[in-house]
Amino acid sequence: MKCAVIGNREHGQVPTSEIAAILNGIDAAVFVIDGDRHILFENKAAEELFGGGLEGENFVRALRHPDCLMAIDSVLGGKRKVQIPVVLTSPVKTTYRLTVTSVPEEDTGGAAAVVSFDDISHISEAEQMRSDFIANVSHELRSPLTALSGFIETLRSSAKDDVAARNRFLDTMKREAHRMNRLIDDLLSLSKVEVNEHVRPTDKVDLPAVIKKVTSGLSPMVEREKKTIRLETPEQRLDPVAGDEDQLTQVFQNLIENALKYGNPDTEVVIGIAEVESRDKLSDRMLAVDIADRGPGIPAKHIPRLTERFYRVDDSRSRDKGGTGLGLAIVKHIVNRHRGRLQIKSEQGVGSTFTVLLPIEG
Repeated sequence: MKCAVIGNREHGQVPTSEIAAILNGIDAAVFVIDGDRHILFENKAAEELFGGGLEGENFVRALRHPDCLMAIDSVLGGKRKVQIPVVLTSPVKTTYRLTVTSVPEEDTGGAAAVVSFDDISHISEAEQMRSDFIANVSHELRSPLTALSGFIETLRSSAKDDVAARNRFLDTMKREAHRMNRLIDDLLSLSKVEVNEHVRPTDKVDLPAVIKKVTSGLSPMVEREKKTIRLETPEQRLDPVAGDEDQLTQVFQNLIENALKYGNPDTEVVIGIAEVESRDKLSDRMLAVDIADRGPGIPAKHIPRLTERFYRVDDSRSRDKGGTGLGLAIVKHIVNRHRGRLQIKSEQGVGSTFTVLLPIEG
């Protein structure tokens, strides 16, 4: 990089106004320094991150990070370029790609290197999410596989002639196999939803009809869980929403199933559908679907994380109920694809309400 400079400073010169304007127009924090680490120029992003008034000062006044100083010294010592990740904790923990590049000797006016900080937190967070996801999938599959292996070994040895034990083990094995099946189905659903999340669906969907179909299909579960479902809709016909009927069916299947699973026995799940005014300017008109259970409620600290993959408030209870930890993640991505919004409210000892807001067609 050839760095044109003009003007005089105590410790060197600064970039021309044209170069300064270019450097001030980028998001990365950029410094131009001389061979003694003195700052000849800092762009606007650097001023916001490290504070202004640093020109003429030694770089250590901006940052004393040892890895950063070592990278600068390496370039000032003869290396052409050094690039390393640097984590800064102030004002908030952020990961940057630090790049220190030497300036060609001709026409430098005292400039020796350019130091830049690119925020790569989103990249490192994505890598961490991928790593966590693989670890979680491995854990979720390993548990039932370990159980199945143990039961098979027992059935082949000590329990091979024990009819009662064999039947009990086979029932458990069937349950564990079903759990793995659900996990794989949910993983495939999540993958499919994420691929198409940027493509907004355009079909017209009668939302009350979708919800009635879902509740009708859940009748056996309603009886098994000792619950009732009350559907509240306005008298006037509601306009359709822009959506994918299969995906919206999946959203309300997941949410209503959860309400049935985690509500207290002999209570009702109340589903309300109504047109509401636009929230957050997502659309001029929206339909709001509230799904309320009468259960133990969810502690407030858990609510922001409920839609994370594999996040569970109660691991053992969720697994006992057949949950994979992916249902609400799928719901979130489908709602996002529909340019809608998912809201969660809960009060311990009272119950939880999940609200889906969807734009009305047209």
